[in-house]
Amino acid sequence: MSSSPPETETYEVTLSRTEQWVTHYALSNRLDAALDADETPPEWTLEVLEMIEADGDTERLTRSQTDRLYETLATYVDREETPARDVSNATTVLGRLEDVRNA
Repeated sequence: MSSSPPETETYEVTLSRTEQWVTHYALSNRLDAALDADETPPEWTLEVLEMIEADGDTERLTRSQTDRLYETLATYVDREETPARDVSNATTVLGRLEDVRNA
């Protein structure tokens, strides 16, 4: 008897418009860095960018996307040139990601 494949667990991460913008910007930087290095951008980056661009629909992030987005935003927050307003918003998003990762 065959069984259906397991459903991928998803997480809902609600972002304000400003938080979406900061997340989009950090992901775009990651995408640009890959392109500048003549590398193929990570698929998950494109997927999450598309979700944000589709009316901020971040209600179905996978565990892997959540983990990688956390790493990307943490790196962005740690950069010296990141504006303080972005650090504040990205830190809020990091807190939400951490909450869903630990739930």
